[in-house]
Amino acid sequence: MPHTAAQKEQHPSGFDAHHAPERRYIDDCVHCGFCLPACPTYVLWGEEMDSPRGRIYMIKKVSEGEGPLDTRFRQHMDNCLGCMACVTACPSGVEYNKLIEPTRAQVERNIPRDAGERLFRKLLFATFPYPARLRLLALPLLVYQKSGLQALVRSTQIHNLLPKRLAAMEALLPEVPKGVFHNLPATIKPAGTPRRQVGMLSGCVQQVFFPHVNAATVRVLTAEGCEVMIPREQPCCGALMVHSGMEAEAILFAKKMIAAFEAAGVDTIVINSAGCGSTMKEYGYLLRDDPAWADRAAAFSAKCKDISEILCELEPHAQRNPLKLRIAYHDACHLQHAQGVRSQPRKLLSGIPELTLAETPEGSLCCGSAGIYNLLEPDTAAQLGDRKVENLLTTGAQAVVSANPGCLLQLMNGLRQRGLKTMPAFHMIELVDASIRGVQAGDLLRGDKISCIEANG
Repeated sequence: MPHTAAQKEQHPSGFDAHHAPERRYIDDCVHCGFCLPACPTYVLWGEEMDSPRGRIYMIKKVSEGEGPLDTRFRQHMDNCLGCMACVTACPSGVEYNKLIEPTRAQVERNIPRDAGERLFRKLLFATFPYPARLRLLALPLLVYQKSGLQALVRSTQIHNLLPKRLAAMEALLPEVPKGVFHNLPATIKPAGTPRRQVGMLSGCVQQVFFPHVNAATVRVLTAEGCEVMIPREQPCCGALMVHSGMEAEAILFAKKMIAAFEAAGVDTIVINSAGCGSTMKEYGYLLRDDPAWADRAAAFSAKCKDISEILCELEPHAQRNPLKLRIAYHDACHLQHAQGVRSQPRKLLSGIPELTLAETPEGSLCCGSAGIYNLLEPDTAAQLGDRKVENLLTTGAQAVVSANPGCLLQLMNGLRQRGLKTMPAFHMIELVDASIRGVQAGDLLRGDKISCIEANG
């Protein structure tokens, strides 16, 4: 998008005048180093400039006009996964998201990328935020998978001859589900008198490649007495854009999202994708200086809750049946760090009889997914994915559970690379749904899921 005059105007520093990283957030960092062991890139490489403390130092130098806004600066910012583990670790309360996100927007406006990089990013952002385009892409993917071509490509390792980013895309491809072309109804009522009305985010990748997760979410909510409204007009939440420095595009999506749920008239917006939730809860900050939208955005963000939060607020009505299974729970970074939601998923899972929950070593460390990080920085993401899978295997679990589609794709790929095709990965809500419906653990492990087309029953 074209830059405004305000964006082009230069600070005395290397940053332009539009939303430069604010000094008050920079000065909160006292350089104590508590963030270092929490940061995935620092854990891997031990490089100061690839730690939150180092990146903040570089941001400060550029803001003071003492450091260059150059390709080296960009690389260190690009290396950051944006996992926000440093926020959890920081004793000084540094709001790192309010530094890295505006800095990335500055990078995208002021440091040109080469043609190949620009093309690859355009390809991603022209596809992922648009469910209709993802469904069109699903058709050739379905042929690729069902024809046996994918199995041949992977068994012969042909995909490893592709450029690394394309090889990463192929490795992360989910199985095209049966319900890929199906939309859930706009309104789903519970069997009895509703005790709460909620709106639900359908998501982009979620509704196309994980429709069974959305269907399970609806079934659990209606079983607990909620009337669920899914606005047809809802767009992408803009999370990928926010995390990639595409601020103007993110703002447009945010405004459309706010308007869609305002029209629905709901008091609670339920989200089952951690990355989406962390961004939607920050719309108030994203639109902070827009007089027409700031208050609306803040009111919208106050309504947003992760599915685990809303279910923990409701007194359980639906009976939980035994699910004899040992699982390893993986905390999605944008749930545990960005949103501070840690106890609620564990509380929900602990309420399932005979389910054993094993904690994963290095549970606060990112799996390497981080939005589209595993496509943009595949080598680093693979190192983190391997490390995460290694830790998961120490738990002796029969299945892996998380609360974010990106994490699920990353974990499934890592498990497959180890030849562990019989160790499935589930969204947390799928286990709650299975317990309520009385699905047996063996059926769940075999992948005998109830049709994702059904919202109830």
